[in-house]
Amino acid sequence: MTISLLPRLLTMLDSPYLVLAALLSTTVGLWITWRFTSARGGDRALPPGPPTLPVIGNLLDMSPSAPHFQFSEWARKYGEIFTLKMAHVPVIVLSSHEAIEEVLEKNAAATADRPDNHIVNIVCDGQNVALARYSQTWRSLRRGAHGLLTTQSCREHLIVQRAEGLQLSYELLMRPENFLQSIRRFTFSVISSILYGKRVTSYDSPEASALFDMIDLWIRLLTPGSVPPLDLFPILKWVPSRFAQWKRLSRAVRTAQRAVYFGMLDDFKVRLGEGRGNNCFMEGVLDNASAWGLTPDLTAYLGGVLIEAGSDTTAAFLQSFILLLVAHPDVQARAQKEIDEVVGAGHMPTLDDFAKLPYLQAVVSETHRFRPVAPLTVPHAATQDIRYGQYVIPKGSVVFANAWGVFHNEDMFSDPDTYNPDRFLAHPEHMKVTDLIFGTGRRSCPGIHLAKNAIAMNTMNLVWGFNLSKARDAHGNTIELDISDYVQDLASHPNPYQCRIETRSSARADIIREEFAGASEVFRAYE
Repeated sequence: MTISLLPRLLTMLDSPYLVLAALLSTTVGLWITWRFTSARGGDRALPPGPPTLPVIGNLLDMSPSAPHFQFSEWARKYGEIFTLKMAHVPVIVLSSHEAIEEVLEKNAAATADRPDNHIVNIVCDGQNVALARYSQTWRSLRRGAHGLLTTQSCREHLIVQRAEGLQLSYELLMRPENFLQSIRRFTFSVISSILYGKRVTSYDSPEASALFDMIDLWIRLLTPGSVPPLDLFPILKWVPSRFAQWKRLSRAVRTAQRAVYFGMLDDFKVRLGEGRGNNCFMEGVLDNASAWGLTPDLTAYLGGVLIEAGSDTTAAFLQSFILLLVAHPDVQARAQKEIDEVVGAGHMPTLDDFAKLPYLQAVVSETHRFRPVAPLTVPHAATQDIRYGQYVIPKGSVVFANAWGVFHNEDMFSDPDTYNPDRFLAHPEHMKVTDLIFGTGRRSCPGIHLAKNAIAMNTMNLVWGFNLSKARDAHGNTIELDISDYVQDLASHPNPYQCRIETRSSARADIIREEFAGASEVFRAYE
């Protein structure tokens, strides 16, 4: 390790970490230096990749934020599958649909694990269904999620999804300037109603504030650079708390997370005991908890994680959808023309209409492709050697599916940096490729049907009911939008932006009011 590398290391570790890392390196330095100085000399079957440094591999090559951009650059240089080294751990990055299908789908059992993550362990006790290791605990959680979030069961709850979508449209009609908050309230209320049988009436409600504050803390902890590489250099776990802000933040996240998760479950049990059940998903969880192997803790984490994930990802998509329609008025006009021809002006659309709207389907797919909520999926871990062509992905490797690289690959999507829904009309078979944002193999998102229903209903409501355009400042000047200004965290989403949301006609505004008023009977069962 040369002196010139130290300033870059200091951006990853504060001084106590650096001292301990140096001590560790010195202790085992001779062996590790010999092991890595030859770069990839002992890894001839590994896919190619950028050259490594002794001890740290490619750690210094990694961007602290938005690594999918760097991964996609390397994919153009080294190919659809390439190797990085994070210290001693091989990291395999897949950047083509074919490679992802072969490695993560056809070898689903061998890639169902997650890399060990010390932060996840201390915050969640290994009970987060999205991040947990492939274990009996995970199987119990997954069994519960899949047993409830089936296509049929999701259709049975369409009535509350549609009612919540009507409230979202009503809020956009009455308070369009608060559209970002309205979207977050909508997504939380939908998943809360379906899972726990209780809706969220206001963005500022205590339940919403507690959830959003907890998610913000969790994201802060998981943001690259917030935590030293504990899993690569385990000795760093023993740094005293006074020198380790990540330890204090981890405790705060754990406390907030358990308060939200167990608070929702306890409140649900009280309502159930009062005879206020409404056939929500968690009633089925409690009925089947013993058969599925769910302890009280696992039950709370199952419901909490599904609420957390369902709240953030759908909201992120809808924020991107509005942003991109504002930036592309020609796309918006075509989608409006199509829905007017199919649905008409006399009533709001229903889910069954979506199948008759090929252009809007293409707009949804193009939004997923152009600005994916998950540009880099949660990493997998290989539990056995996997052969892909001439290469071997060794047991113990971390495996990433680089969705951004797939979606911006010119071999599949010409002119990938242009927002163009027509590409999916020309190649409708590519629509399935964008499902990559929901994960792959045995770690695919169990809430995919709920998410797709919510996206379909609310994109239709938006283009049916509203004109979306650029906002103006106090002097009447247009406020330009930057469609690349995104927050890159657990769910990639636009930074806050302004736009104008206006009803397309007074008649449509009246219909929105009437249909929202008619939803009050549905809401009554969830309040």
